[in-house]
Amino acid sequence: MKRTNWKTIYFVILLLFVPKRAMAMHIMEGFLPIEWAIFWWAVTLPFLILGYRSIRSKVRENPETKMMLGLSGAFVFILSALKIPSVTGSSSHPTGVGLGSILFGPLAMSVVGSIVLLFQAVLLAHGGLTTLGANAFSMAVCGPFIAYFVFKGATKLGWSFSFAVFLAAAFGDLGTYVVTSIQLALAFPSEVGGFMASFSKFAGIFALTQIPLAISEGLLTVVVMNFLKKYNLGELKLLRVLSKEAR
Repeated sequence: MKRTNWKTIYFVILLLFVPKRAMAMHIMEGFLPIEWAIFWWAVTLPFLILGYRSIRSKVRENPETKMMLGLSGAFVFILSALKIPSVTGSSSHPTGVGLGSILFGPLAMSVVGSIVLLFQAVLLAHGGLTTLGANAFSMAVCGPFIAYFVFKGATKLGWSFSFAVFLAAAFGDLGTYVVTSIQLALAFPSEVGGFMASFSKFAGIFALTQIPLAISEGLLTVVVMNFLKKYNLGELKLLRVLSKEAR
């Protein structure tokens, strides 16, 4: 017990007196100019309203899928909280939005992802409240839409279910980082070269670390989805995840 207490005190002191700037992909609190923070909130809010209606409709239609909705949220929370230092001096993390986007659609994930971001901002200081609109737009709106359409496109082409899931998760992850780079470039254009020069800088920094993370997230999502396919086939059918092409 004494050893546990000393460890707790050590980590509290470490957190209080050894602050370290979190160069994580969630845009930190106060980092965006106020006009851009308000703009991204305004752009994101309609998706949250539509997402709430989508969740309410799906849960009312298939209440058996509530547990799977919770699993999707937990998957996003855990993966997106794994900040990994990169060789560029920044840090990166998976997003986890691909799984829920395939299961419940992109609108539902806009709400789930935004709730996850809110908890991370309040409990983990990962992201921020003023920047929540911008972070939600990149990770909870754009990432899920990219993942969803990639999955649908791959299944229409007749590619295997696992490969379609892998592509959806990986591109949903990468898309989030591209959008975040756009957001940062819009807010902080370079004095020389403007938006494109700034975008190249931000995207170049994150691309080095995010590509292997996106591949890893794609593989992990395939493992989880195949597990669900094996033990929760009924719920996947209710959610119409398994099409003839994907089987």
